Amino acid sequence: MGDTQDDEVYDAVSVIATKRDGHRLGDGQIDWVVDAYTRGEVADEQMSSLAMAILLRGMDRAEVARWTSAMIASGERMDFSGLRRDGELLATVDKHSTGGVGDKITLPLAPLVASYGVAVPQLSGRGLGHTGGTLDKLESIPGWRADLDNAEIHRLLESVGAVVCAAGAGLAPADKKLYALRDVTGTVESIPLIASSIMSKKIAEGTGALVLDVKVGSGAFMKTEEDARELARTMVALGSDSGVTTTALLTSMSAPLGRAAGNALEVAESLDVLAGGGPDDIVQLTVALAAEMLAAAGIDDVDPAEHLRNGRAMDVWRSMIAGQGGDPDAPLPVAAHTEVVRADRAGVVESVDAMRVGVAAWRLGAGRARQGEAVQAEAGVETLVRIGDEVSAGQPLFTLHTATPQRFGAGIAALREAVTIGSSATAPGPLIIDRITVDS
Repeated sequence: MGDTQDDEVYDAVSVIATKRDGHRLGDGQIDWVVDAYTRGEVADEQMSSLAMAILLRGMDRAEVARWTSAMIASGERMDFSGLRRDGELLATVDKHSTGGVGDKITLPLAPLVASYGVAVPQLSGRGLGHTGGTLDKLESIPGWRADLDNAEIHRLLESVGAVVCAAGAGLAPADKKLYALRDVTGTVESIPLIASSIMSKKIAEGTGALVLDVKVGSGAFMKTEEDARELARTMVALGSDSGVTTTALLTSMSAPLGRAAGNALEVAESLDVLAGGGPDDIVQLTVALAAEMLAAAGIDDVDPAEHLRNGRAMDVWRSMIAGQGGDPDAPLPVAAHTEVVRADRAGVVESVDAMRVGVAAWRLGAGRARQGEAVQAEAGVETLVRIGDEVSAGQPLFTLHTATPQRFGAGIAALREAVTIGSSATAPGPLIIDRITVDS
């Protein structure tokens, strides 16, 4: 179906039928239905029907681009092009991850990149289900606040270089409404809708460059490399077509990242990384994404690991936390109750299921089942073994943390088959699978 004229009169049923029957939506249809849904003229049941038709029938590149533009047009756009420090314009670059278990990378990454004189406006979200939200993690730091106005964001970017905060309500409000609907109608997995949801907010945010961390594996939304690659290519194209320098890394989420899954536990692990230590996989991914972000900002002759070793990234972290009201020296919340899950036999660890670990952390109180629920800062799971480790019968595999010990039963149940113990283990696949650019 070709594009429609601006003076054409639209209705929800005909737009749904167009996609239901496998035709492409015209620009006018897309502009109208996104705007009308945002204003309440199109009902939730009608948009859920259209979302299901999109899930089943798909969208071509032009449709996804137009849908994304319509979502951006539903609200305000931020502008960081005038940021300056010492009279010099600051380049801006952001990172977005599609989410995974133990994915705390934003915490050390934002200050690390900012330590090289690049502004990092990291507008983040809260967790839902088995994946933790960056804001939930940081809110375990006493006094830290996620809600900043635009003037505060600009001031902190110019003075500190990095901000991790909540996206304002005025940024792509169509996405906020549609996201909640997709979550309860079985349409979360639609690649066009995932891509437009992420990119509408990131483009509206006004960053000059964007690096995407697209997860694939048991603990990710994209379970297959084929789907993850399609999502990455779609988002890279959307960003590039909108004038945002965009690249993506495909990264493995078959096993949890690092050892900690849970809010305060992940902050503590991030501090280890910023202090020059931490788990090898967290360090590797943080440094790789930092190099990608710095290259996008025009800095490609540095080794980001150097600023983890010499403390410069930690200095920015402390300023970033203090700038948002937090106390970087305050002790993190610690769970009143812990429980250890032990190996039932000896052998070699063949796999650690990221999804089961994430579900366990969620059941212990680290996550939420619906938007707006409170989370426990101290709850979570520590994974004590890695693929390839030899274990003995009775050896600890996990430590569970919670403020509510009645949750232990559900957490332990989630972990019952999380670790596969056999006679030998093949080496895990690469953490970074591929790099996707607009030309790849």
